[in-house]
Amino acid sequence: MRSRLRNGAVGAITAAALVLTPVTLATPAHAHSGGHGGAADSVRKLVKAVTGKNVKKHLRALQSIADANGGTRVSGTSGFDASRDYVAGKLRRAGYDVTIQPFEFTFDGYVTPPLLKRTSGEQKTYTYGFFGDFVALQDSPAGAASGRIRPVDLVLPPGAEANSSTSGCEASDFAGFPAGDVALMQRGTCNFRVKVDNAVAAGASAAIVFNEGQEGRTEVDLNPVLGGPGVTIPSFFTSFAVGAELAATAGTTVELNWDPIVETRTTYNVIAQSRKGDPDNVVMLGSHLDSVQEGPGINDNGSGSAAVLEVALRMAGTKPANRMRFAFWGAEEFGLLGSGHYVASLTPEERARIALYLNFDMIASPNYTFGVYDGDGDAFGTAGPAGSDVIEADFEKFFAGRGLPYKATAFTGRSDYGPFISVGIPSGGLFTGAEVLKTAEEAAIFGGTAGIPLDPCYHSACDTIRNIDDRALDVNADAVATLAGTYAYDTKGIGPAAPAAPASRGAHAHGPAPSAS
Repeated sequence: MRSRLRNGAVGAITAAALVLTPVTLATPAHAHSGGHGGAADSVRKLVKAVTGKNVKKHLRALQSIADANGGTRVSGTSGFDASRDYVAGKLRRAGYDVTIQPFEFTFDGYVTPPLLKRTSGEQKTYTYGFFGDFVALQDSPAGAASGRIRPVDLVLPPGAEANSSTSGCEASDFAGFPAGDVALMQRGTCNFRVKVDNAVAAGASAAIVFNEGQEGRTEVDLNPVLGGPGVTIPSFFTSFAVGAELAATAGTTVELNWDPIVETRTTYNVIAQSRKGDPDNVVMLGSHLDSVQEGPGINDNGSGSAAVLEVALRMAGTKPANRMRFAFWGAEEFGLLGSGHYVASLTPEERARIALYLNFDMIASPNYTFGVYDGDGDAFGTAGPAGSDVIEADFEKFFAGRGLPYKATAFTGRSDYGPFISVGIPSGGLFTGAEVLKTAEEAAIFGGTAGIPLDPCYHSACDTIRNIDDRALDVNADAVATLAGTYAYDTKGIGPAAPAAPASRGAHAHGPAPSAS
């Protein structure tokens, strides 16, 4: 699931990604009718064949691939390429027409894992990432440093108002600063570049800026920027908790390292199409195959990819009325690049043949809710193209038929459906949650633990095979199979899509502007 790009490019983060809707246990009034007779029997057989156990076999394979490739399956690396080969090989053997679509992108990552470690007292290594303890300030140069933490004019506890700290904003704040120490500064009235430039002038070996501490200014910032090159020391941004911890004991020492890499690399989409079915009425299912660099990405998004793959394999022997197309996207975590490249490569006539697109990104979160994309816009006010409401109703019908609760999840272009809705293709899908905290109300309805993320290992090294909820995986795999099987025979009321599209819908995907102070 895309939510940010390292060192500068930011994805859209919806702070309240899910809105609770009434738990519905009856068939929604506008649900798609589905197939009849033999088609309905085919759907039942497909759902029975697509088990969570079989889907999890693919997840174990992806975990093994990550283990053999430095713990990651990020696009532009051998881990992703091996994932591509695994998926493509199975689909080819099943009889699909498989296309490997290459494209270039800017790989913005690191050579060696970023390091921030407290080396005095009880040693502690902090977690890198926007949902961890620290990130590099954008435009920070590569570098390593070790030394004593030197607090610079901190306000602890923080003042009641944001931008009340002047830490590091004046050269006089660094009077008597010992050369070679690590400057620890607090977010506040001036921008980050001013603070770090003053630290450089004072002889600091590295700079750490931590969030200020008021409500809304405690976690790692989305995109902390230095505003251009020219800084000569490695510079990090941390949560308030980390900064306060480093400042708590005089003489605390740290070690840090930042070893970035930005270069053009090649990655790939895998597109598999059935050899049977109406080529003028294409049903597409897709999931991103890449992880972030920090981990193997087994929930995000091995879970969606494995479910789509298993559905495709189980459908291989069927004779669908409509052409089935299964997509596994590259570089989603760098900004929906794979799906964006694919959609941009289609002619208007090719787009018009796509009846609908179903997206599956994180469908087995360990602290899950059953989220259905808000295609009709009644929960979040942002509807998808015409027909998206029918897809939402069909997913709701699935959960209702099983007596399971479900809820709306925002349909804002955060994942690979974004490029499809931007060109008017009806879309929908499922999402069990990422970094947003589960509410007490959600815990009462879905189970799990309130007050912690829906996926505590989101974009982290711990997103492994242990980070999967088997029940969520099994239920959602059945939902994928149900709609894939239904639409293989009947897309009435949904598509095919219009060839033209309003350009404005893609605007969501670029996210909020970076903060400067």
